[in-house]
Amino acid sequence: MSDDDKKFGTLSRRGFLKASIATAAAAAAPTILIRNAHAFVNEPKGATVTLGFNVPQTGPYADEGADELRAFKLAVKHLNGEGNGGMLNTMKPLSLKGNGILGKKVVYVTGDTQTKSDAARASAKRMIEKDGALMISGGSSSGVAIAVQSLCQEAGVIFMAGLTHSNDTTGKDKRKHGFRHFFNAYMSGQALAPVLAEEYGTDRRAYHLTADYTWGWTQEESIKNATEALGWKTVATVRTPLGAGDFSQYITPVLNSGADVLILNHYGKDMVNSLIQAVQFGLRDKMVNGKKFEIMVPLFSRLMAQGAGDAIKGILGSTNWNWSLTDEGSQAFVKSFGAEYGFPPSQAAHTCYVQTLLYANACEMAGTFNPCGVIEALEGFKFDGMGNGPTEYRAADHQCFKNVLVVRGNQNPTSQFDLLEVVKEVPRSQVAYDPKIFGGELGSCNA
Repeated sequence: MSDDDKKFGTLSRRGFLKASIATAAAAAAPTILIRNAHAFVNEPKGATVTLGFNVPQTGPYADEGADELRAFKLAVKHLNGEGNGGMLNTMKPLSLKGNGILGKKVVYVTGDTQTKSDAARASAKRMIEKDGALMISGGSSSGVAIAVQSLCQEAGVIFMAGLTHSNDTTGKDKRKHGFRHFFNAYMSGQALAPVLAEEYGTDRRAYHLTADYTWGWTQEESIKNATEALGWKTVATVRTPLGAGDFSQYITPVLNSGADVLILNHYGKDMVNSLIQAVQFGLRDKMVNGKKFEIMVPLFSRLMAQGAGDAIKGILGSTNWNWSLTDEGSQAFVKSFGAEYGFPPSQAAHTCYVQTLLYANACEMAGTFNPCGVIEALEGFKFDGMGNGPTEYRAADHQCFKNVLVVRGNQNPTSQFDLLEVVKEVPRSQVAYDPKIFGGELGSCNA
């Protein structure tokens, strides 16, 4: 008889059931929850509160990650009452007082996602379990965001997503503990379509090269749906591995495909490499179907434009935010970031800075660090003065709704940072949608 059989023989059926339930509960929940029903994971007991910043410090999105980390550090300074306050001077409504969060000084720990879901989960888990992080933020990949968001739901901490553009993040993979300020692929499609029709016409043949993970899939789908609604035909959709580096084998077939538009559903260094190589292949000099061949990048940023150099000139795309915006909030952030680092921030930096302030402000609004209270404060929260006009954290899916920018690579930049020209600021009403179209369930708060 095994040891388990012996144990079973010493228990009544009822006693065994009670023991099993107690063992499972102890394994599933932190001890703090058993000791005190009103406590929660990593409840701050001392004079500080710890935030975890999980960014790609290596890998194809490392440039975005470096700027995210700069923004996180700046947000912590401003929350603790250091520096000029940045967007604490423009955010409305504002509950923050510049003395940390609920009177506790903000400290932080960092991790490297490596733009890999497993690595990102591991670093987030370490920050939660070993460092006591109460909130996790960051990332420049939707695959990473979805993985970490799920982990945070399981762990009972808040996830304030960094740069994640897949529809799935606040769609089929949404979670009660996850919040996204960044826009999504559907919004890019809806914002870009009218501009594409106006500039390129409604009779086009498109060829897609797509990053082979959740963001690329939903970006391809959203742009494909939006352009086909205009009358465009889709010639081919080809998946490419993340971090491919050399895209020549994927670009060569475009030359004889009959397509007259190449759509690069790539981001970070992958977008830089694929765009430069497409231009080197002479695609922008070709005439196909009696039309000038065009290349478009549905999502890009100033950092990518900087990496692509002259290849970005004239290329259309969309972006969440740009440092050239003249509203009070944007300029306050640009001034603070520029004074700290000597150059303007990227959209990734803007999102991560804003997400940190929004989390801290929600704690102040709720009067607690308890994630259930923070979630309640964020759901349906309407705010302004943070760079995108009036914005709402929609309660139904934790997606922010705000204006979206259609941009073009500047043909005549006045500096090394003046690389994107804002073509159109698309109003929220044009990119809004019913939360049911992407499925998923938020679930309940896990405290």
